[in-house]
Amino acid sequence: MSDVLATTDDGRFRVRLVRDEHAENPRNDADTLAHVITIDTHLGQYGPVDKDGGPLAHAWRRLAWNQWKGVETFTRYVAIMHGGIVLESSPDNGPRSLWYMTGEEIFDLDCGLLSEGYIEAEMREYEAWLSGDVWGFVVEEAADPDDDETEWQHVDSCSAFYGGPYARGQARDALRFYAGRSAGTSV
Repeated sequence: MSDVLATTDDGRFRVRLVRDEHAENPRNDADTLAHVITIDTHLGQYGPVDKDGGPLAHAWRRLAWNQWKGVETFTRYVAIMHGGIVLESSPDNGPRSLWYMTGEEIFDLDCGLLSEGYIEAEMREYEAWLSGDVWGFVVEEAADPDDDETEWQHVDSCSAFYGGPYARGQARDALRFYAGRSAGTSV
């Protein structure tokens, strides 16, 4: 799928969004901060989010049997015993999971200022990847801006933007950059 997102007022440049069909699972990045315990793979329809579940996976294994109170008990355990944060993910098309960081990791990261935001960002990035909401953009220049049937020449491109809103923002920024290089054009 490829859609023209925007064109400069003078018709010289345009930017298209393209779906990134070969995006990497963001959980394979060595710089991830949150640990993830997969609760339910919907009878094996989905793989586990993370293979090991992190340093508190052993605690979850002791609580997992209690489907009514297990998540609540684990969340309290992480908060009370480890000073951590737990967020639950239940996407429509994906495994149910618990995303967490311990208090020590939170303190090392940012003294607890935005830690929940980091966890949520990693969770949303994974959910975007899982649902195929990964994009790239292509900036193109018109060979003849006055011709409606002009050929478009590739100028720049970038991919691996997890989430449509983020991709659209980056694409518009790139178009503004190239439009700014042309005298008297604007997006």
